Amino acid sequence: MARVTREMVENSGIDVDELVELLVKNAAAELTTFYYYTILRANLIGLDGEGLKEIAEAARIEDRNHFEALVPRIYELGGELPGDMKEFHDISGCPPAYLPAKTNDTMEILEVLVAAERCAVRQYTHICNITAGKDHRTYDLALSILHEEIQHESWFSEFLGEGPSGHFMRRGETSPFVRKFME
Repeated sequence: MARVTREMVENSGIDVDELVELLVKNAAAELTTFYYYTILRANLIGLDGEGLKEIAEAARIEDRNHFEALVPRIYELGGELPGDMKEFHDISGCPPAYLPAKTNDTMEILEVLVAAERCAVRQYTHICNITAGKDHRTYDLALSILHEEIQHESWFSEFLGEGPSGHFMRRGETSPFVRKFME
């Protein structure tokens, strides 16, 4: 634990234990999303599904990167991850992105993907609201993740016919906003 770091966050008026709990729940959501997106991506088949695989893969890898970026901050603030994977899964801040009953229905898979991203947008917006002007490092991390989650939601909602996203599929390296936390 970074003692002075935690002290500064506490002195700013933030309940650090509550913040750590939110970060752990979001780390659980990111890791479980990575897992479930692996299954969802594998089931994006046929003409419709093949066009979505690359986008689902980018979101999947970026969610893993979000998990990797959150872990150091959790430990810096004196938190830790549960030692049991089932427990970790079950405390996820977002519902698991299960494969729908009709496993080859691209639209149903898109609904699952966009719902997961919308939950993430809500979660990181909440953390940004708690930490803005108080815990600069956690705020910067949450805001960076939020930028990517908003893009993920936009990608998937566009395919649901909700309008143009204004975003383009990333080429090359993933996590343009979060990358700085992974060095």
